[in-house]
Amino acid sequence: MVTRRNFLKTAALASAGMAVSGVNAMPAGSYNRVAGAAKKVNIAYIGIGNRGEQIINDFAKTKMVNVVALCDIDMGAKHTQKVIGMYPKAKQFKDFREMFDKMKNEIDAVTVATPDFSHFPICMMAMAYGKHVYVEKPMARTFLEAELMMKAARKYPNVVTQVGNQGHSEANYFQFKAWQDAGIIKDVTAVTAHMNNPRRWHGWDVNIYKYPEAQPIPSTLDWFNWHCAAPYHEYNEKYHYGEWRSWYDFGMGALGDWGAHILDTVHEFLDLGLPYEVNPVKLTGHNDYFFPTDSTILFRFGPRGEMPACDVTWYDGVNNVPPLPDGYGESAMDANIPASSVGEIVKQKINPGKIIYGKDLIFKGASHGSTLSIIPEAKAKEMQSKLPEVPKSPSNHFENFLLACQGLEKTRSPFEIHGPLSQVFSLGVMAQRLNRKLYFDSRTNQITNDKFANAMLTGIPPRKGWEDFYIV
Repeated sequence: MVTRRNFLKTAALASAGMAVSGVNAMPAGSYNRVAGAAKKVNIAYIGIGNRGEQIINDFAKTKMVNVVALCDIDMGAKHTQKVIGMYPKAKQFKDFREMFDKMKNEIDAVTVATPDFSHFPICMMAMAYGKHVYVEKPMARTFLEAELMMKAARKYPNVVTQVGNQGHSEANYFQFKAWQDAGIIKDVTAVTAHMNNPRRWHGWDVNIYKYPEAQPIPSTLDWFNWHCAAPYHEYNEKYHYGEWRSWYDFGMGALGDWGAHILDTVHEFLDLGLPYEVNPVKLTGHNDYFFPTDSTILFRFGPRGEMPACDVTWYDGVNNVPPLPDGYGESAMDANIPASSVGEIVKQKINPGKIIYGKDLIFKGASHGSTLSIIPEAKAKEMQSKLPEVPKSPSNHFENFLLACQGLEKTRSPFEIHGPLSQVFSLGVMAQRLNRKLYFDSRTNQITNDKFANAMLTGIPPRKGWEDFYIV
């Protein structure tokens, strides 16, 4: 089996020659010109079931890809067999390391739709080989992993990166920027972000005192390599498919899953960076193994230039509803939220979204690409004539990535943009797990009040054989 140490010997050459296929050499032009071009982006899909299948279908709609490889840890499962049947000529792999080793000269770009903990090694190997990367959010599970991924992106500047928070290519992204540029959104001092839908709550016993008992491993699943660099756990169905999100060892809970779709524009355009304080105000069902059933987490960000200090309060849990301002009205929901292996999103009294408190105005918004509205309604009508025209997106999130691979656009959610937000989530998860307030110094990237928490910034040491992925 190829190791990262072995491939490092050839990665520099591969990165330098990444334009050999001609993809990056194409001249600038319109999307229609690219879509009609004979040359397509040779793409490999890593993680092809459930969410992986969804983004594969989204990329297919662009008509800009040539699928050359499919990779999944369970190529014999029903949910992966469906995709395999769609692309019978694509080469098949169970291990992404073998795929890169054998097909390094045939791949231009990869998508990564695997569990959170496996994003890091796959993306690091792809970038070192000079392959463009589209990865589902959050881009990494730990603070260090996000830091190293940003460092690698800087080391390989010809590699295009995109994190899969689709809202960065939809109406909310362009509206937020236009309203901020026009002075409509200004002097924001507080943001409430909330995810109160039952889709991410499992109902397990919070008095847990040990990991689940071992169950027989499905015959088609390579459970050992499913873990990548994470510590080995005996197989149990409570880890598999979407359930891995619930465990500290594998996922980032509701915060990591939904935060990127709710706080992405707030974080980028308010230039929040990293917080100086993270406080788990309320944790219901706290335990050492999986995420609380309810969490209220306060993130405190200092002043940035002319922008004032800002508090961001995160609420998750079915019954953990945030206080709503007068005139809030009905809670909207983005119609484009994708289905999940753990269920559809269910419309409720309050749906996933945010409330933004400025000096003079209050805004409410849903998740993903949903636009903001001014509340109360009377104030919205008063401001109607002052609102600027919002430009339309030149491309959706998948087109944006492929056009960037062609050298025609820049990605709107590259690692340098999403990386700090991913680190915000990792700090929030650490506060959840430890159940205590943390003080963070962004100048040194150190937690100053808790030695245990400070050590957790790097995460648990990787399993034997995966250490070299942490070398940039």
